[in-house]
Amino acid sequence: MKKILTEILYFMALLLILALLQHPDLLSSPLERAARMTEKGNFIHPFLWTSGVYLAVGLVRLVVKYALYLKNRKKK
Repeated sequence: MKKILTEILYFMALLLILALLQHPDLLSSPLERAARMTEKGNFIHPFLWTSGVYLAVGLVRLVVKYALYLKNRKKK
């Protein structure tokens, strides 16, 4: 359960970071940005972008974890 909560926290942090990088006006006028998003009806696109980046970061995490496993295995 703790692992799932940690991954959800990573996903939400990534969602926030990507949203702020792509839409810097979120800090100055969040209600205006929300209104524009409501007008266009594009509620799913932030989650699609975040999912793609999350999968890419997850792949890098797996490669690094496997490389460290191989490195530590050779020491024994």
